[in-house]
Amino acid sequence: MFNIGPLEFVVLAAIALIVFGPDRLPELARDAARMLRSLRDVAQGARTQLNSELGPDFADFDLSSLNPRTAIKNALLGDEDFSSLNPRESIQRALRGEDEPVRPSPMIDLSKPAPPQALPADQPLALGERPPVDPEAT
Repeated sequence: MFNIGPLEFVVLAAIALIVFGPDRLPELARDAARMLRSLRDVAQGARTQLNSELGPDFADFDLSSLNPRTAIKNALLGDEDFSSLNPRESIQRALRGEDEPVRPSPMIDLSKPAPPQALPADQPLALGERPPVDPEAT
């Protein structure tokens, strides 16, 4: 949550010991724990009250969906679950050669103009085939 390493934690504890002294430090730790507990109780009470006020229509409503980061991720990626997607692991697997190599897409030679042709709207283009161009429309 705070991304504090073990060495940083030891340095913070040593600074707290020097600033507050060994006699006041346990009292401050108790006060901090009590404050955290009361904040958790207030947050849980607010969450419970919001769920009860919304009624049964929103019983399965997830409050974490209101997080802007989650809303943007859902808007961009849809409802698919990408929680297992880890870029660091994907890069490491690729460097070790565990991933399948990416097949190159066929190159289209844009230097040669494609012959004009009329295709029915329901017939898909073949792989590497350029769509027809209407020279009068451009």
